[in-house]
Amino acid sequence: MHLQRTVLFAGMAASLFLAAGWATAAEGPATAQAPQAKVQAQVQAAKPAGDTMQAQLETSTWVPDGKADAPRVIYTFTDPNCKYCHKFWEAARPWVDAGKVQLRHILVGVIRDDSPAKAAAILQAPDRAAALMEHEKKSAQGGIAPAFSVSPDVRRTLEAHRKLMMSLGFRGTPGIVVIDSQGGTKSYGGMPRDAALPEVFGAR
Repeated sequence: MHLQRTVLFAGMAASLFLAAGWATAAEGPATAQAPQAKVQAQVQAAKPAGDTMQAQLETSTWVPDGKADAPRVIYTFTDPNCKYCHKFWEAARPWVDAGKVQLRHILVGVIRDDSPAKAAAILQAPDRAAALMEHEKKSAQGGIAPAFSVSPDVRRTLEAHRKLMMSLGFRGTPGIVVIDSQGGTKSYGGMPRDAALPEVFGAR
């Protein structure tokens, strides 16, 4: 298992920590700043236990992507500057467009100096879902423009999301929690491999 050095921005303050690479089931760096070497994700037991974790995720300030009545809900910790978060968004399109999956993006600002301001641009928008879609569609051009200022409430939200991400065992983005139609949960650290996408998103 390899160790990589990642910079987290808690609000606008940076703190340095070491993030462990994941073992099986996913590929790609845990964050967009990681080396290009493969970082694999391990499908891991939910921590804390399922019901508590689901309650924590549900009460976060997530941004919806897909139909509210989709049979499968997937929470994903998303940094606006994370290219692997965008790859996950792209990979989900067939399932989201078919109404089979709703992604719920829990925004964090942990990769670059302007990550919190970009996350704030989405969270402070009148229509968060539309702002997220704008950001993803403009990914090749750098995504949504950073907010001119970040409100105290959004700073607190981003910090709460960072702490939740860490408490669930994720050390980078995307951090993915799948809740299937029976209420079962599985977690993935990093961008899943192509072969694992049917397991993540369900049958097409």
